[in-house]
Amino acid sequence: MITYTEAYEELQEIVRKMENADISVDELTKNIERAAELIRICKDKLGKTEAEVNKIIKDNEK
Repeated sequence: MITYTEAYEELQEIVRKMENADISVDELTKNIERAAELIRICKDKLGKTEAEVNKIIKDNEK
């Protein structure tokens, strides 16, 4: 499974390519689909981390 850092770095690379017009039109759709997948991965991992942190805080308040 890909880590948050790996997903974020790959997403940054896709954005860099798109900003520099260093990507062909044919590759654009593939890269946009991959970027959407990477965003979903990052959001899922952040949500899980937030839930874990909230649980730890709640447990420490007892």
